[in-house]
Amino acid sequence: MGQFRYLYQAAARQLLWVIGTLFAVVFVVQYFELPYGAVVSSLFSVSIPAPGKTSLLSSDSSSKLGTMDNMTTDQGLNSSDAHAMHEIGNNTKTMERNNEGPKNDFASVMNGALDKSFELDGDSGLNGDYSSENISEISKNLTSEKANDSGNWSAVKNASRHEPSLYLENVTADSSIGNTREDDVALPPERSKRSGGGLISPLPASPQTISSSNTTSLMNLDLHPIILPPDRSSVKEGAAHTLNKDEKVEPSRNDLTLSDHSSISIPAVETRPELPAVTTISDMNNLFLQSRASSHSMKPRWSSAVDQEIPYAKSQIENAPIVKNDPRLRASLYRNVSMFKRSYELMEKTLKVYIYREGERPVFHQPPIKGIYASEGWFMKLMEANKKFVTKKARKAHLFYLPFSSRMLEETLYVPNSHKRDNLVQCLKDYLDMIGAKYPFWNRTGGADHFLVACHDWAPSETQKLMANTIRALCNSDVREGFKLGKDVSLPETYVRIPQDPLRDLGGKPPSQKQILAFFAGSMHGYVRPILLKYWKDKDPDMKIYGRMPKAKKGKMNYIQHMKSSKYCICAKGYEVNSPRVVEAIFYECVPVIISDNFVPPFFEVLNWESFTVIVLEKDIPNLKSILLSIPEKRYLEMQMRVKQVQKHFLWHAKPVKYDVFHMILHSVWYNRVFQISV
Repeated sequence: MGQFRYLYQAAARQLLWVIGTLFAVVFVVQYFELPYGAVVSSLFSVSIPAPGKTSLLSSDSSSKLGTMDNMTTDQGLNSSDAHAMHEIGNNTKTMERNNEGPKNDFASVMNGALDKSFELDGDSGLNGDYSSENISEISKNLTSEKANDSGNWSAVKNASRHEPSLYLENVTADSSIGNTREDDVALPPERSKRSGGGLISPLPASPQTISSSNTTSLMNLDLHPIILPPDRSSVKEGAAHTLNKDEKVEPSRNDLTLSDHSSISIPAVETRPELPAVTTISDMNNLFLQSRASSHSMKPRWSSAVDQEIPYAKSQIENAPIVKNDPRLRASLYRNVSMFKRSYELMEKTLKVYIYREGERPVFHQPPIKGIYASEGWFMKLMEANKKFVTKKARKAHLFYLPFSSRMLEETLYVPNSHKRDNLVQCLKDYLDMIGAKYPFWNRTGGADHFLVACHDWAPSETQKLMANTIRALCNSDVREGFKLGKDVSLPETYVRIPQDPLRDLGGKPPSQKQILAFFAGSMHGYVRPILLKYWKDKDPDMKIYGRMPKAKKGKMNYIQHMKSSKYCICAKGYEVNSPRVVEAIFYECVPVIISDNFVPPFFEVLNWESFTVIVLEKDIPNLKSILLSIPEKRYLEMQMRVKQVQKHFLWHAKPVKYDVFHMILHSVWYNRVFQISV
């Protein structure tokens, strides 16, 4: 009897050992096969979230996830992300059944590749193991895997963080209306006529916030939605006042749409308040400060070593040592002279820019260097020749330059009187598709570390959707037409008459010899100039207000001599908010009087424009003389002296010099990137 009991106990122990071993094997296998936090729940069929995680499937959160059915996605999202993200709101049950995400960690793959292999130059493209074909294959495989598992929450999360293919197939262009612009006063006939500008765009909208403790993981996603206008007719109605009376808005085939093969759950959009009809300089200052405090660019999809240098620079700028009595930098000219000086020093020491070599002439790499669009041309010419800031190793770049000319784009592709610019925008879209397929850098940040420099009036509308995240240096810096304070840069419109000698005729008469109170001459472009002439042409001997000046006869003062001899030079807007007269006035040492509502002055993030200019609202044109006469002589002399001191920031040199306009444009791009980056 004792022997049977012993055998029974031994057999029981063996059975328990086998059961325990099987249990352990099953547990280990499921631990490695299932996502973290799903092991226990899979064994006992109980929905137990992982430590520190929250369940997305509670009754509370399920009902609120339903609100995502109407959400839209923003320009930064690509077609690959779209496949991975589609039908988030409608597939909650699918998420519950299928928790397993893709096993590719594309971020780690790209990190290694960037650190070791992405040393680019214009001739060889990608060096090392990761050729453009390899990257495309990786991207294709990852996209395919995510598309097959589109209802999977882990796939969505990984797609939003690691997906490298930010192709712009789904983003097409806005076709605003425009004609070839006539020449301005004393200007060549190269300026294209505007029909009143592009459509007014609302401020960028934010996705609706889903307030639930059970949707933490959802809100941590880096979603960048494409914003679809709910009703095109309402957009047109809101923009009607920007069009000429005899012109009609023609629907564009390239309005922002989703491609037929995409299936995206569209996030609801919380519309921010629209700007007032007139945004004063004080309003702009407030908007700029708000942008600095709250606005940030898209977080990179994978980290880069150079990303860590930007927060360091930001910290150094914010804690800059106090500048005292620097003879080159008068504090009154700047918002914060200490921050500007430290930022400029760090730019000189740190900044590296990669220039894409791709692009066919004349739209790319062949800019105009004469006339009123010369700013974009001179910058491109000097940037491409620069050895201090330019790097051929793209992985070392903090910024990427898109070297196209908005003037040559219009001159080459626009069909006169067609009122359609779809083909111009398509050219830019094709270019972005090409660099997005060949290189990983645009996709990594959604274009947030890329920048463009464009002076044509159409540039804002042509780039507003395709390059929504990009830093845009624009002459047409209208805060009501999509110019984003704190991200975009107001580009000075410089009229270069003689490229071989851009500084010819520099300077003006001393204040004691300026006999004219105020001067303006120009063609009747837009609505402001006719009002100016109605009230002041031939009305007062102190106010030299003319239409287009004829060629000066012998013994008569020409346009330049009038500017040199005037205390105040009137800079009235034409078809758009910008005018070359602002820089001309500074060039000829005349205090600028800016009459252009909603115009963001050049280098707004750095300069204190109220210290050396007079800004008059359009509605106050009838009181123009009394406004100017109310300025005390001492104040005028201070402003005139500051105009001479700030002049160096607006001058082109064949070989760039410290603090000149080339360096100021590059600095403003750098400065805005430093304060926008998300790491």
